[in-house]
Amino acid sequence: MAQIKSEEAYEAAMKRIEELEELVDDDTPVNDSNALELDMLIDMVEEYEDIHYPIGKPSLVDIMKLRMYEMGLTQKKMSEMLQISASTLSELISGKREPTFQLARTISTQLNIDPAVVLGV
Repeated sequence: MAQIKSEEAYEAAMKRIEELEELVDDDTPVNDSNALELDMLIDMVEEYEDIHYPIGKPSLVDIMKLRMYEMGLTQKKMSEMLQISASTLSELISGKREPTFQLARTISTQLNIDPAVVLGV
């Protein structure tokens, strides 16, 4: 399969994808030349992005901050929800402290965070 080998080729592929998206919809036959080209370009762009723009795993701190925002919680309310002191939560969120196993379990259940993320696996 062909590969995108430069940023210029990547930009051109992205532009062509935008053009093709206007021509292809759910009713377009899968053997249509525009649909086939779009599918091929998307695969090539994904491969290029995986190499040049990798997305790392989010940290527990990042996910806790996101959950705090999503749930509309202050640090005080989150610390109450997790049944820990505000200072302990502050140390967790600043990355100065790792959760104990029991706290990790509480974080996982109360904030609905995957246990693997909480445990860093």
